[in-house]
Amino acid sequence: MADDPQRNFRSAYYEKVGFRGVEEKKSLEILLKDNPLDVEKLSTFSQRFPLPSMYRIHVWKVLLGILPPHSDSHALVGAYRKEQYQDILEALEVMRFMNSSTPTTHVYLRMFQLENMMLPRRSETLPSDEEDEDFLSISRAMEEIVDDPVDCYWLIKCFVTQFNTKFGDSIPHLPKSLEHYLSQEEPRLLEHLKNTGTLALLPYGLWFKRCFAGCLPESSLQRVWDKVTSGSCKILVFVALEILLSYKIVLFGISRPEGAVNFLCNIPQENTDAVVTKAIDLWHKYCGTPMHSV
Repeated sequence: MADDPQRNFRSAYYEKVGFRGVEEKKSLEILLKDNPLDVEKLSTFSQRFPLPSMYRIHVWKVLLGILPPHSDSHALVGAYRKEQYQDILEALEVMRFMNSSTPTTHVYLRMFQLENMMLPRRSETLPSDEEDEDFLSISRAMEEIVDDPVDCYWLIKCFVTQFNTKFGDSIPHLPKSLEHYLSQEEPRLLEHLKNTGTLALLPYGLWFKRCFAGCLPESSLQRVWDKVTSGSCKILVFVALEILLSYKIVLFGISRPEGAVNFLCNIPQENTDAVVTKAIDLWHKYCGTPMHSV
């Protein structure tokens, strides 16, 4: 039986936008029509399949609690979110914490600090600390993904809050987890990294605290953040693992830890989609896949 050109075109299109089959698209559309939305099933879908850009922001907003499960109240809640955004913005203007030349990401940081009662006195404003820089890195990446500033702020705020609340205790253990999986996949590379003193100096902050913001281009980063917003920080370990595996030949040729770390902080950007795809495969290999039906 001859191939159906129209069917092949549809398959190629859905694969390009993030679906491997029409059935996955239908499954997600059915989930998004539920009222109330089944957040657990949406989370499971996001863990099992990639989210295309046409649905990603909406799903993130639901998974992060920006929008409630009841879709008939989304418009009202969205209006409240916008009003709150404007109120915080005006408060910062009155307190002279911002002006027309303040970078948007720094505005988001001050808004976040004000809402969390961490805003410093204007007379005591100091250079950004490491935690602030983590927030700013995530903000810069989110700005490249989300056009609307209101949505952008709420996604940054809730992403950072959820990440720190759910995974704050786990983050210090991720380097050991990375070491374990590297010993399973490429023990010779692990030994090399140990012998050169590189293992202790790997850019764990960039990888695990900033969730690869500033390391991966946004097109690849979104697929990693799909998994983080749906409840997994372990995906970060496997992205780091795959980066090490993908560039092991380069790393074997570097004996100075500073050179290796500099390379890993500035990895080539053209192959990152393949790196993330292989990382997700490793994640499923070691951690399995969610068992909930979609």
